[in-house]
Amino acid sequence: MKTRSAISAGIVGIVLLSVLVIALSNDTTHENKIRIGYFPNVGHAVPIVGMWNGFFQNSLGELKIETRVFDSGPQAIEALFANSIDVAYVGPGPAINGFLNSENHNIKILAGAASGGASFIVHPNSEINSASDFAGKKIAAPQIGNTQDVSLRYYLSENGLKPAEKGGSVIVYNISNPDIYTLFVKGDIDGAWVPEPWATILETELGGKRLFHEEELWPNNEFASVLLIGNVDYIEKNPTVISNFLNSHLETTIWITEHPVETRIVFNDFLNSYLGQSLSDDVVDIALSNILITADPKPDSVLTFAERADALGYLGRNGYDLSGIFYYDTNLNLGEVPR
Repeated sequence: MKTRSAISAGIVGIVLLSVLVIALSNDTTHENKIRIGYFPNVGHAVPIVGMWNGFFQNSLGELKIETRVFDSGPQAIEALFANSIDVAYVGPGPAINGFLNSENHNIKILAGAASGGASFIVHPNSEINSASDFAGKKIAAPQIGNTQDVSLRYYLSENGLKPAEKGGSVIVYNISNPDIYTLFVKGDIDGAWVPEPWATILETELGGKRLFHEEELWPNNEFASVLLIGNVDYIEKNPTVISNFLNSHLETTIWITEHPVETRIVFNDFLNSYLGQSLSDDVVDIALSNILITADPKPDSVLTFAERADALGYLGRNGYDLSGIFYYDTNLNLGEVPR
């Protein structure tokens, strides 16, 4: 029995060694690069600063970094499905849908990137002072199923209201943030549920009234608004790369909280480089002050968000299961970030 146990142990050891060799080989030869997706807005300050200041590259050494800028979460999820990016910064809505809709749940939440940073802004000519005033009004939010859209529709349901397409009186427009800006200028909408910096732009440049910050509706005034997610195939083949990247991600969140002015400069430099124009210092400073940059994924808020999306019928008819959606690096405590 002892001999058999020794042989079995030896076989197991050889298998484990082989797996380790394969893993290490994949970790260093997976095209020798990492491809990162994110959005050009203040809530995505972590990837913008991490790239601009070289924090990501310093942590990853000679590994090549490629980036892609997206306009929406679903675009980033499609890119992950198509294996054209490896990790992405998205809202909880796309992260949850990506996990549930991918084959074998091939997406995991690696970390948080931001909490809060969305508000409801009332048009200066509209008389909305509370939820009871929403009836008969035209309200805009970004694309259907995205983070702000789910929050808006849940808010309506909590206050006994329904969107027009569900037999209610509230007209909901699901359009891009730039188009929301245009309708706000024209006075064609009464209000908008939008992320930063759009909320601050509507308020400071167009005279809008900030009825409330969305975090005021959440326990402890915190909810995950931007998450770092990854393709499971890439994560499993490149554990060292992911661990190093998460370290640089955490380093970047700490730097941002300690350097708000420098963060604003970096963000505007990025906008100038990417869009050929920047925002006023005041807009960026206010927008950043309305966001908590944190690597903590606020898992309870993610699960609550899923419950709300499911209640609205966004997660299908057969229920949902988010078991395994979070990735845990035992060497890194992503909750230990300045608050």
